[in-house]
Amino acid sequence: MTEAMFRNRRVVQLENERVRVSATLEGGHIAEILHNPSGVNPLWTPPWPSIEPSTHDYAKHPEYGAGNEAPLLSGILGHSICLDTFGGPSVEEAAAGMPVHGEGPVIPYEISSGGDSEITLSGTLNLAQLRFSRRIKLAAGSSVILLSETVENLSASDRPIAWTQHVTLGPPFLQSGSTQFRMPATRSKVGDASFNDNLGPYVPDAEFDWPFCPLKTGGTEDFRTYTKGPSSGGFTTHLMDPKRALAFFVAWSPSTKVAFGYVWKQNDFPWMARWEELYLRAEPPWNGKAMTCGMEFGVSPFVESRRKMVERASLFGVPAYRWVPAQSKVDVEYCAFITKAERIPETVEWDGAFAVDLEGGR
Repeated sequence: MTEAMFRNRRVVQLENERVRVSATLEGGHIAEILHNPSGVNPLWTPPWPSIEPSTHDYAKHPEYGAGNEAPLLSGILGHSICLDTFGGPSVEEAAAGMPVHGEGPVIPYEISSGGDSEITLSGTLNLAQLRFSRRIKLAAGSSVILLSETVENLSASDRPIAWTQHVTLGPPFLQSGSTQFRMPATRSKVGDASFNDNLGPYVPDAEFDWPFCPLKTGGTEDFRTYTKGPSSGGFTTHLMDPKRALAFFVAWSPSTKVAFGYVWKQNDFPWMARWEELYLRAEPPWNGKAMTCGMEFGVSPFVESRRKMVERASLFGVPAYRWVPAQSKVDVEYCAFITKAERIPETVEWDGAFAVDLEGGR
């Protein structure tokens, strides 16, 4: 483990000959999963300067906007954690200090090392009364990153929580009309008209089968290839195949021949939320300059307040949140991978350790 700076942020890093992983000390964001042979980092770095969330001040930093997302947006990078909400707080929660997507992506983390191949980031969500830790392991010679997470309920009450891996891809890996995606999704639904003030191209609240999303203009968009633009934006949720023990997504860049993705247990994270932003949002800090594709797998289908999440209860017969019993812990384990591939892999298998099998991608 080494400490370094990444885009003006303090990070800790693990590295072998194939991969370098960088995680921020504040917010715990996985800012970089660098494929060393090609120099490609598929994760999103916003087009605005990144600062430590603890330094954000509305008066001093108007460039990040005036909304309650500003503290998060000032420091967002790559793969962030949404805990214990996925979306904005209620009016009452916001007044009590609860941030967008919960405290997980803005709090400071304690760092411990397990030698040259392992780091653990741990932090306490004081408002939510939760303790969260993420262990990152990288083995010599492997292009697979093993991630283990624990959520501990410090309170004496059972808690319904959202818990989402906010993995966001960006350029130059992400290219309009070019970058390809695969995942074992089934039933899908578009977010409601409130998302992006209904400016996106997709039919609000439409239900469909992956990958063909209904368009307002008629026809469908094939989500297996990133949209062409010139501008677009939207939010859809996708139920990962309940018949499969493992869920995954894989993204592939034709220009670099790099394949990148994650694998996890479907029972842990049954939902994939796909967030697309292509030069659509005009307000600060977006300013019509951001290109992203969020591949956000978790326990909840939609970005919404905790109250709405609980009232929704389920979608397509699958729960929309997870319980953490009083003074108990819940553990999950998943992996990320990055490697060369001549074409988009159609399926991905994971051995539970440091090997993945990319069928059809060789």
